[in-house]
Amino acid sequence: MEAMDTYRLLTEPDAKAIQCPSYAVILGYGGVTAAVCLSNFGSAWGTWKSGVSVIHTGIRHPSSVMKNVIPIVMAGVIGIYGLITAVIIAESIPRPDNTRHNAYSVYTAMAHLCAGLCVGCSGLAAGGCIGIVGDYGVRAVGYRASQISLFPSSIEKQGYSQIPDGEEDAGDDDISGANDQSKLFVGMLIMLIFSEALALYGLIVALIVTQHIYSCVEDSL
Repeated sequence: MEAMDTYRLLTEPDAKAIQCPSYAVILGYGGVTAAVCLSNFGSAWGTWKSGVSVIHTGIRHPSSVMKNVIPIVMAGVIGIYGLITAVIIAESIPRPDNTRHNAYSVYTAMAHLCAGLCVGCSGLAAGGCIGIVGDYGVRAVGYRASQISLFPSSIEKQGYSQIPDGEEDAGDDDISGANDQSKLFVGMLIMLIFSEALALYGLIVALIVTQHIYSCVEDSL
């Protein structure tokens, strides 16, 4: 029995070696990569989709370019969320020393990986949502403000902005599309705000998760 106990003690891995392996830094830096790359991908996606629609609409309605640039700004902010999380995670990863004792635990590494994926995936989804909403929203606002006929008929119309919204306005000859343009813009802005909130939710959770730290050095002391 004593020989078996001695063999078990010699062959069983140390608890500290299990909790603080050398590969833990791979998970930590994986969280940094996920936070930056996925957030930037979502930001680029939203900027691309919204930017194309802004340029397309600006050809016929140049005065609405500066107002319709809001989706591009909101998409660019998503990349900042990933940058903030990545910097916090990277600063929390300790450097190795010559004593061959790893202070970075698997618990902390998994928390950092989870934080990076939270903000990265949330930013990717928010960027895609902002891009699609901004694309169709900016085009709709531009079409309403310009003299483009979306519903051609046998009766000649000077523009979509002169199509009445209801039966009570059908007999009005002087119909302006300014009110409808404002309604479309406000609706698009609300959808963009809630789309941006998706990335903000991921950032909040990521900042909370990054506070979950277990240090192997403190445990050994």
